[in-house]
Amino acid sequence: MLSPSTIAFACGLAAGAVLGVAGRAGRFCTLAMLEDAFFGSDFRRLKSFALAASVALLATQALAALGIVDLSRSIYLTASIGLGGAIIGGLMFGVGMALVGTCGFGTLVRVGGGDLRAIVVFLVLGLSALATMRGITGMLRLKLIEPLSLRLPEGSTQTLTSLLGAGSAMRAILVVAIAAALAFWALADGRLVRSPRLLASGLAVGAAIAFGWFATGWLADDEFDPARVASLTFVAPLGDAILYIATFSGARLNFGIGSVAGVVAGSFAAAMLARGFRWEACDDARELKRHMIGALLMGIGGIMSLGCTIGQGLSAFSTLAVSAPVTMVAIACGARLGLEFTMTGEWLPAVRRLFGAST
Repeated sequence: MLSPSTIAFACGLAAGAVLGVAGRAGRFCTLAMLEDAFFGSDFRRLKSFALAASVALLATQALAALGIVDLSRSIYLTASIGLGGAIIGGLMFGVGMALVGTCGFGTLVRVGGGDLRAIVVFLVLGLSALATMRGITGMLRLKLIEPLSLRLPEGSTQTLTSLLGAGSAMRAILVVAIAAALAFWALADGRLVRSPRLLASGLAVGAAIAFGWFATGWLADDEFDPARVASLTFVAPLGDAILYIATFSGARLNFGIGSVAGVVAGSFAAAMLARGFRWEACDDARELKRHMIGALLMGIGGIMSLGCTIGQGLSAFSTLAVSAPVTMVAIACGARLGLEFTMTGEWLPAVRRLFGAST
């Protein structure tokens, strides 16, 4: 009989593989969706992300309503709103992923395609995430970010329905309304429907998020050793994967580690099938430096904000955590600033462009 940790790892492997294929073959990329929207007025990738959020929200809340998954055991539904972490961490993560050219999830997709730069980013991101969770930069996080959290009244959590005081019926109405609005916006003009890869990847990623909650909350649940339920996110799990590799005998598998391996495997399989696998490296030291700084910002910022574009934008959103939209707005602003910097090469003009001022 398989142990709960082995089941969790296997489920993470499967869910991650779906995202790996979606990222490589389905062109599902969160930085690209922002870049397309900011500079190309092309919202198809953003609509694919919205469709994924709609599917994830509807399916996850159905699991919670049926009593299959207890979402209160997740890291997102806390008794306080980490506004400082969401805003500062989100900005750092957004700038970092613009410097790298992708997020934590996209880094794993690149690793699967043979990108040696992504291996460096993976290592720096994972180690900086570990340091922020348990090491030296963790002290900075506790001293600077934790005091900026907004404490909620006794018995409340940061779910939208809890803050609104909504009962089960109102919760269901709210979930359906939000999911329907997102799906309508994504599909109404037909552009996403005419992009079958983006359409399929949006549906698949949303389903994978809900499956993550189901896997950790029911399939791999251990009543003798209860653990937090979780779904897909790609900051802390990169650090956990490095720690597991380094301390094999003193660590155990989990869903996050499985998802990291799954994304790489799925991306690799898709690249090989499309004959798109090729080794790539940095052009010069300047590019390597930019990637390493970006990875450092993503690792620290992602832990401060409790997630990345996938972790907050989809997994946290599917729980109705109010931190999700706050973090995503901060990440989008940081990404815009970082993208402007990559085009101008200077921070001050990038800040001026971000706020619409003349240079």
